[in-house]
Amino acid sequence: MKVKFLGAAGTVTGSCHAITTDTARFAVDCGMHQGSDPIERRNLDASVYDPRHMDFFLLTHAHIDHSGLLPRMVRTGFSGKIYCTPPTRDLLGIMLEDSAHIQEMEAEWASRKNKRHGGRTVEALYTQADAAATVKRLVPVPYGEPFSPAPGVTAIYHDAGHILGSAFIELAVEQNGRRTRMLFSGDLGRPDQLLVNDPDKPVDADYLFLEGTYGDRDHKDTEQSRDELAQAIAYAYQGGGKVIIPAFAVERTQEVLFCLHILLKEGKIPTDMPVFVDSPLAIKATEIFHRHPEYMDAETRAYFDRGENPLSLPGLRFTESTEQSREINTLNGPAIVIAASGMCNAGRVKHHLRHNLWRPESCVVFVGFQAMGTPGRKIVDGVKSIRLLGEDINVAARVFTIGGFSSHAGQSQILAWLTHFKVNHPQVFLVHGEQKALTILSGLIKERFGLQVRIPQYLEEYTLEPGVEPTVAVDEAKARPRIDWDVLLGELAGRVARMQAKKADLAARTPEDQAEWRQRLAAVDGELLKLLSEM
Repeated sequence: MKVKFLGAAGTVTGSCHAITTDTARFAVDCGMHQGSDPIERRNLDASVYDPRHMDFFLLTHAHIDHSGLLPRMVRTGFSGKIYCTPPTRDLLGIMLEDSAHIQEMEAEWASRKNKRHGGRTVEALYTQADAAATVKRLVPVPYGEPFSPAPGVTAIYHDAGHILGSAFIELAVEQNGRRTRMLFSGDLGRPDQLLVNDPDKPVDADYLFLEGTYGDRDHKDTEQSRDELAQAIAYAYQGGGKVIIPAFAVERTQEVLFCLHILLKEGKIPTDMPVFVDSPLAIKATEIFHRHPEYMDAETRAYFDRGENPLSLPGLRFTESTEQSREINTLNGPAIVIAASGMCNAGRVKHHLRHNLWRPESCVVFVGFQAMGTPGRKIVDGVKSIRLLGEDINVAARVFTIGGFSSHAGQSQILAWLTHFKVNHPQVFLVHGEQKALTILSGLIKERFGLQVRIPQYLEEYTLEPGVEPTVAVDEAKARPRIDWDVLLGELAGRVARMQAKKADLAARTPEDQAEWRQRLAAVDGELLKLLSEM
């Protein structure tokens, strides 16, 4: 049996793990690559996935970095079934349509731009018709119910506690008279978060494919994070500015609404500050949450049972139309604006940032992971100016990064989840994380559990046989140089931004500190010039 890593290998997005057995070829997840231009260009190369010879997909959850390339697969020849949980099916019905609309709009915009310079027409990655055809292939399967998508292959979904309907997948493959057990964590949730249950305990496996998004750190305490959100709101309220919250339409928007509901009950935020959910997708997703209370945790269901809606609050306004969205930026006075996308690389939030990033009385509150190369990551890393919608915008708004809202398990929570492997000691493949986070997590897993850990890279293919050391093969021309350069350039861009921020602070330092910093910066510049001259 072979497993090939088609995404989320050394990076956070584009999750896809293709498995080849004697009887089938299939994949766990098929996500969109997001981040720097080189990373996003991977979305164009469908040949890597060979969709015509893919028998089926197993989805862990609905987030676009795990599902967003499915319409591309259908467009380029995939004709099989796509298995997922019932809430995931409902969420994908709206999310893939929204993603396709974005693809069409961006292709139209790029085509107009090219034509002005005599260039070619740009074809959309996929269309709304492709998305609709994809949704027809979704097959819902509840938690805990074994199913066999191909001869010799059995799968079971378990609650991953990440978002509504998210799952980790228990997979058993019968081949040559031997049974191989595999576990794909998908995105593992953190315990005690709002709305969803805690993750189920893992079952024993020969191989574990484990996410490590936050493998290098823990999240802040939930109460502390809510207090930080209240501080951000107070800051903008006092200055008459706006609070811009880039948030994923699914789960994060609903969790932020829940937090605002709690803060309002506790008297920690103003009662007269309007709250806008400026995302048609988030509005539809919230309706789906209401349709699936059975997938929420007991605490959330208790709210509904006593007639209290934790996803609502006075002054809440849902803006569906473009005109309504534009009106928010003509509104005088403070307001809270929750808008997609969560990494600021698409959607209406870019317009709100364009209108508010340069205002010192406003603030931007990041409540989720920002992938390398995205506008959100650049703002978090401290850039002084950023290009949005064709315009360079000064960053003067106050920036808050609140990690406690993450729906991913933090480092300690991942390690605690691993303690439940009692009988078997799986070989671990760390995925869905940046190299630094995966390297740190790998060391901790080896030290505490004595497990074998590998960090696969893009397009590496491992041959797996229980009891035998996995062998690896990779197309060096397609994988190694590309992923090394993507990661290197993204890391350099982040470091340059941080250095620029520190350089801007030099004036406030003592003359001795200034001299030391200039010497250190000069040394770095010299090393970079030397490397460039040798290339």
